[in-house]
Amino acid sequence: MSAPQTVDRVLIVAAVVLIVIAGAALLARVWRGPSMLDRAIALDVCAALIIAGLGAKSALARDPFYFPIMLVLAFLGFTGSVGIARFIAVRDRPPGHPRRPGRNDGGGRNDGGGRNDGGGAS
Repeated sequence: MSAPQTVDRVLIVAAVVLIVIAGAALLARVWRGPSMLDRAIALDVCAALIIAGLGAKSALARDPFYFPIMLVLAFLGFTGSVGIARFIAVRDRPPGHPRRPGRNDGGGRNDGGGRNDGGGAS
């Protein structure tokens, strides 16, 4: 085994060890919370750790087989995080601010006619 291959192997093993340590810390965060948002972020990081683990496995095997799987996991992690954030935002709405009928909560301004201009602040 040549010196560059040895360095590659040592770096990949170090990356796997760091991923495992991060996974243990992540499980502690999911278990302890303290809030729903902390747990949601921890689950998003879980997807990132799985992607990192697959990347390390691909680097170790020098095989690009897992790249599409990593891409799909990244997409699912992103959409899952956005979904959880939307759920928390709707659930934690203050009692004095009920949802108005006809208002689009998509972030844009609604003129009441069913159109959304996509703008930011109103």
